[in-house]
Amino acid sequence: MSAPTRPDTAPQDINDTKATRREWIGLLVLTLPCLLIAMDMTVLHLAVPHLTASLNPTSDQLLWIVDIYGFFIAGSLITMGTLGDRIGRRKLLMIGGACFGAASVLAAFANTSEMLIFARGVLGIAGATLMPSTLSLIRTMFQNEKERSFAIAAWMTTFMVGTAAGPLLGGLVLSYFWWGAVFLLNVPVMAVLLLAAPILLPERRAAKSGRLDLFSAALSLGSILAIIYGIKILAAYGVGADALAAIVLGLLGAWVFIRRQRKLDDPLLDLGLLYRRTISVPIVIQTAAIFVGMAYFMFLSQSLQLVIGLSPIGAGVAMLPATVSGIIGSMGAPVLLGRFRPGSVMTGALVLTAFGFALLSLPGSVTSLYILATGAAIFSLGITPVAMICTDMVVTAAPADRAGSAAAMSETSAELGGALGIAVLGSVGTAIYRDAMLETTPPTSLTAESIEALRSTLGGAVHALGAVPSGMGHDVLMLARTAFSDGLQVISIICAVLMVLSALGTVIVLRGASGDTDTDTGSDTGSNDDPDGDARLDPPLKPATCTAGRVE
Repeated sequence: MSAPTRPDTAPQDINDTKATRREWIGLLVLTLPCLLIAMDMTVLHLAVPHLTASLNPTSDQLLWIVDIYGFFIAGSLITMGTLGDRIGRRKLLMIGGACFGAASVLAAFANTSEMLIFARGVLGIAGATLMPSTLSLIRTMFQNEKERSFAIAAWMTTFMVGTAAGPLLGGLVLSYFWWGAVFLLNVPVMAVLLLAAPILLPERRAAKSGRLDLFSAALSLGSILAIIYGIKILAAYGVGADALAAIVLGLLGAWVFIRRQRKLDDPLLDLGLLYRRTISVPIVIQTAAIFVGMAYFMFLSQSLQLVIGLSPIGAGVAMLPATVSGIIGSMGAPVLLGRFRPGSVMTGALVLTAFGFALLSLPGSVTSLYILATGAAIFSLGITPVAMICTDMVVTAAPADRAGSAAAMSETSAELGGALGIAVLGSVGTAIYRDAMLETTPPTSLTAESIEALRSTLGGAVHALGAVPSGMGHDVLMLARTAFSDGLQVISIICAVLMVLSALGTVIVLRGASGDTDTDTGSDTGSNDDPDGDARLDPPLKPATCTAGRVE
C-alpha cells in the first residue's frame, strides 16, 4: 500500500545514495515495455504478407498499418513526458501499459484494415507514455552516478535486443499461428508490468503541477506528425508537393508551438532546458549519431541482400556482429565514465564511429561481406556509447520535476534524427543511383514501367530483371549494383565527416563538462512504497531563474 505523497525537502547526495535490491529488480520491470516497443517496430514486417492476404488492404492502407505506430510514438512523446511529470511517472507508466495491452488484443483480432490502423495508432500513443516514464523513473531510482549510467545503458540495450528479436520471434510465431498472434506477445509482458510496478517502482511527480495545455499538446502532436510524414514521403518518392507541404505545415506548427510555450506561465515544454549546454549539446550530438546510424543500417540491409546476394535470414546473421558490438559499447560506456569525463568518452566514441564509416567508404567495401560486417560492427561500437552518454547527461542535468519532459525531448530528437537520416542520406544515394542508371540501355523485353523501376532503385532493378531470360540482364544488373555501391560509398564518406565534426564540437563545447546532476533543478514529490516508510527521494532542487533569455 502506498504512503501519502510528501514534498521532497531532505537533502541527499545524489552520488552516494546506493540503489537497493528493490531498485535493481525494478530496473528489470522497466526494461519490459522497452523490449516490446522495439519489437513492435520490426515484428510486423514479417507479418505483412499474411495480413495482406487476410485483410486485403490498399497500398495506402498498408503503408499506414506499418508507419502509424512510429508516427504516433514520435508525435506524442513530448506531451506524455510532461504529463508523467505532472500526474506521476509510475501512474502514467501503468496507464500506458494497460492501453498497450488492450490495443495489442484489438490489433490481434482486427478484421478490417481500418481497425488495424486504429489499433496501431493507439499502440503508438501508449508506447509514447512508456518511453519517457521508464527513463525518468530510472533518474529517480538510481541516484548514484555510476549506477544510474549502468541502468541507462541497460535500458538502451533492451531496445537493441528488442529490435533484433522482433523478426526472430515474429517468424517463430507465424510458423504456428495466424498473423495477429504477433501482437499477443505483448499481453503477458504488460500483465507482469501492471502487477509488479506498484510493488517495485516508486511514484514521483512534480511538486507544482499546473493544468495541461491541450492546445499545445495538439500543436506538438500535429507538428511532429506532419514533419515526419513529409520526411517519409520525401525519402520514398523524392521531392514533391505533398512532402514539401507536410514539412512546411509541420514547421509552421512548431513555430506556433514554440511561441506559445514562451508566453505560457506553465508551458507544456520548458524551453529553458535547452539553454543548458549539458542538455542541448547532447541532444544535438545524439541526433547526429542517430541520423547516420539509422540511415546506414537501412542501406546495409539492402546491400547484404541485393548486392552480395544473401537471403533475409543470412543478412540478419551478417548483421549480428553489429548488434553485439552495439550492446558491448552501450554496456561498456558506464565503465569508461568511471575513469574519464563524458565529453572525453563521447569524443573517442565519435572518432571510432568515423573510423568505421571510413572503412566502409573504401573502394570495393560494399561488395565485401567481411568489410561490411566489420565496418558496421565498428561504427555500432562507437554510436551506442554516444547515445547512452547523451541520454544520461540529459536526464541527469534536467531538474527532477522535469525529468520526464527532458527524457521526451531526448527521445523525440532521436526519432527525428532517424527519420531525417533516412530521408536525406537516402535521397543522396538515390540521386547517385538514378544519375548512373539514366543512360543505361535496358533489355528490349522490359516494359516502360519496368524500365522506370530499374532506373529508380536497386530493388526495382532486381525485380524487373528477374523476369528477363538468364544472361540478357546480367550486365545491366552489374551496372545497377555498381551504381548502388557508389552511392553507399558517398554516404559512408558523409557519415564519417559528420562524426568527425561532431567529435570536434564535443571537444570544444563539452570541455570539462561532467555527468553530475545540474544544480539548477526543481523539486519532486514522491509517494513512499517502502515497507519501512523510507522512500528514495530526489535531491533538493534549486529553482531556475531567467535573465535576458538565458537560464541561470
